Amino acid sequence: MIRLNVDVANPGQFFGCCGVFEIAQRCWPGAVAHFDENQFVISEGDLSVLVSELVKAPLEVLEPKNQTSSPLRIGGDFDLRLDWWKAERGLKTWAGRMSVDRIAVSLRRELPRTLDARFFDDGHVVFGEDRKKVEPYYFDGRRGATALPLDAGFSSDKLELETEAFPATEFFTLLGLQRFRPVATKIPRVYRYRVWTTPLPATLAALALADVFPVPGQLYQFESAFRTDQRKHKAFTPSIPVNGDQNA
Repeated sequence: MIRLNVDVANPGQFFGCCGVFEIAQRCWPGAVAHFDENQFVISEGDLSVLVSELVKAPLEVLEPKNQTSSPLRIGGDFDLRLDWWKAERGLKTWAGRMSVDRIAVSLRRELPRTLDARFFDDGHVVFGEDRKKVEPYYFDGRRGATALPLDAGFSSDKLELETEAFPATEFFTLLGLQRFRPVATKIPRVYRYRVWTTPLPATLAALALADVFPVPGQLYQFESAFRTDQRKHKAFTPSIPVNGDQNA
């Protein structure tokens, strides 16, 4: 069994859990998962084994000339193609010189540092192989909140501060969003997801979070908000609980 501490109001941690589930059910096909108050529970598996195998797996860039938006593939026994940002452009947070694979490789390298329930709470500055700071994807609500000028009074990006990132949250959200998609509302770049509390396999869990069928659990809403004046780079904001029609 895998148990991870989670703040479900942080969209990065929520979809990070989904990413761990995606990999776990590929390693242990009978696994089911659910949210249990402040923990995410996967019925089968071992986090250390999961991370060890994932770090060793080939990570391929499928469009080498397109460093910003190229689809990726995690090879080996996982055979997971990652290209959700091609269709869900509102969720894509990175742009410009941010290389999707450089970020992924740098984050993945950091995953073995904390292999217990605190997996998503290991925060530190991430560096690439060239020892230069690597900016995360900005899926984590803790990072996103401090990057928005209106919230912080200034933008940490503008000052090029070496602020901490949460590698497990950021990397596994990239994986989780391939299958587990939030629902777009009528408000641009605003999305909703339901925290399912009934053990489900991955196929049904992805439908449950999208509110396709009724399951017990709170509905949350977050924004993929612009964090720079150029209105290209975005960040996931912390979520708020909501009620009612998911398309409101």
